[in-house]
Formats: sequence, structure tokens, C-alpha cells
Amino acid sequence: MKMFRTLALAAAAAALAFGARAQGQAPAGALPADPAATAQTKLLLANLHRLVGRGVMFGHQDDMAYGIDQGKMWKGDANRSDVKSVAGAYPAVFGWELGHLELDSARNLDGVPFARIRGYIQQDYAQGSVVTISWHLNNPHNGKTAWDTARTVQYILPGGPDHARYVGYLDRVAAFLGSLKGAKGEAIPVIFRPFHEHTGSWFWWGQKECTAAEFKAIWQFTVGYLRDQKKLHNLLIAYSASDFATEADYLERYPGDAYADVLGFDDYCGPDPAQFKAGMDRKLGLLVSISRAHHKLPALTEVGYDGVPDPGWWTQTLLPLLEKHPVSYALTWRNGDPVHFFAPYPGQASAADFKKFFQSKSTIFNSRLGPLHLYTQPLK
Repeated sequence: MKMFRTLALAAAAAALAFGARAQGQAPAGALPADPAATAQTKLLLANLHRLVGRGVMFGHQDDMAYGIDQGKMWKGDANRSDVKSVAGAYPAVFGWELGHLELDSARNLDGVPFARIRGYIQQDYAQGSVVTISWHLNNPHNGKTAWDTARTVQYILPGGPDHARYVGYLDRVAAFLGSLKGAKGEAIPVIFRPFHEHTGSWFWWGQKECTAAEFKAIWQFTVGYLRDQKKLHNLLIAYSASDFATEADYLERYPGDAYADVLGFDDYCGPDPAQFKAGMDRKLGLLVSISRAHHKLPALTEVGYDGVPDPGWWTQTLLPLLEKHPVSYALTWRNGDPVHFFAPYPGQASAADFKKFFQSKSTIFNSRLGPLHLYTQPLK
């Protein structure tokens, strides 16, 4: 059985590698926005570009930290994952959260210790998965949560009265990102996704909470500070919108190609999956077109259906969208409690359909991704 599984994994890796060759080399603009990016960061991005069109990597937020078991929560169990329990494999992409790190807290805003998150990221990297990191940072102007909608950005820009406080926040984040090391001491490449869903107005960095010029300025300062002042060259930067109607809407606050590597958006299914599907079809089409024009990696940076009440949602709603629109990955949100969750667990209504989703040639989980060694071997 072990030999059969090894041969199967090798065959899957060969098939993906052949498919990547069939797609040709990565586009000329596939170099990271950071000119000084580490060799592994450059290789990862190039390989991710080459995989686009050969399958969409499935991701899950906080996948290893906690989940659901017969209506109750499990937390911190070693090598456990709701996705793995259902599909038999870990996700290809792991999402983690840094909110409250800026407060020098030992735990993030969801209660996961940062020391444990570091360990999870090291495990994800060692098994060949991709890591993406979000940051719901507290408002540095008034101390309220990320969901506060007071005008703030103008106060934290260089020269503003709260700029020094914001820089202190960045210093703590930089220290954590700089501590992400592999077994040989190498910096682990991660996709860092700041100021997400900025086209909405539910965060203090949202569309109604700052001007387009202010948003671009704080983005450029943030990325420049981490890259140039803190010397973090293991970061791929994700620009992640929410709703948008046109290409102009999407790019209104775009900070420029020198400050982003991944272009994406977040969207969630509501009570009407058909309506969700129509909206996603439109937005994914725009995203793929914009990403190609800017030579950036397209991604569905957050997606899901709260509670997944539709037993066929994975293969009947989500999968056709991913097959039609060649994005790099789709990250589902966290299994936060037995009522609000976004990936199935054993016995959940959509678990059987999720297994079919996993078995599709159009999806990539860690069982297919790991053997490709994205951090050390170029895909030809």
C-alpha cells in the first residue's frame, strides 16, 4: 500500500509537471515586485505562474489550528485538519492571521498563539504547501478593532500624528515575518495580504474611510518599509479587493506593479448560489484579464459558503467557476465554530461532495503539490 501511494504521488507530480511544460515558461513579468527577493521567493512565484491553468490550489484558513468534531471544537491537535479528515490530504494553501501581533499579544485575534502559528507555517513549508498571511490590525489612530470605520489613514501616513505608532506595529509584524525560517535557516516565502477588502467599507482602510491617494500611499509605505527598511525579501504581496463592477473599479486604488505580486478578491456565497455564481463568473473573468495585463498571479483570496448548507456546492457551484477561470488558488475561510465554518468536516452535509471536489483533476491539494517541490525545483 505504501509503495502504491508513493507511485501514485510520483505520477501525479509528473502529470502536473508535464502540464506545466505544456503551458510554457512563466510570463516575462513573473519576477517578484521586490527586486531583492530571495531565490526561493522568485522560484516559488515563477512556479505558481506556471501552474496556472493546470489546476486551482485549494486553501483553508487556520486549517491546522482548530476544527469541528461532532458538533464540538477541537483545538491544537497535532497533525489534524478538517480538510485532511474529509479528503485524505492537507490543503495546498494555508492561510494564517496576524491580527493582535501589533499589540504585542501572545495570541492572535482568534486565540491562536503566535508561537504555534510560526510552527504551523514551518510545517506547511516543509511539506511543500503555500502560505498566505492576512493582518486584521487594530486601528492605530483610536485603538479600536480593524472593523472600526473612523477615518484613520491620513493620521498614520508619514508626517501624521499616529505615524510612529503605526511604524511600531510594522516593527512587530516584521520581527515575526523575519522569524519564519526553514530547517536550514532559510527565510520561508509567504504571500502577505495587507489591507484586504478595501473596496468595501467595513475596515478603517476601506473605500469610504480614505481617499484613493491615501490608500495607495499607506500601501506603498507599508510594503516599502518591510522590504527596504526591515530587509524582508521573502514576501509576495497580495492586493485583495472585495466587490467591483469594472476594471477601473478594481484598479482605482491599485498601488502599482512595483508593490504587488498577487491580484485577487474575496467573495462569499449567500442564500442564492445561482446569484453568487453569476457574480463570481463576472468578477473572475475581469480578474484573469487584469492579472494577465499586469503579469500578476490571479487568486481567489477568500471564498466560501457559511455552514456549507448545499450538499453539492463544491462540485456544482464552486468547481465549474474554477475550471472556467484559471486562477492560482482559492482560499476558504476558517472553521471558527460549529455554526460558522467554511470547509466540511466528517459527517457534514457537503463532505461527500467535497471528496469529489478533491478527486477532480482541476483541483490541487498538498498530495499533488508537495511532490513538485515548488521552493527548490523549477517546473519546466
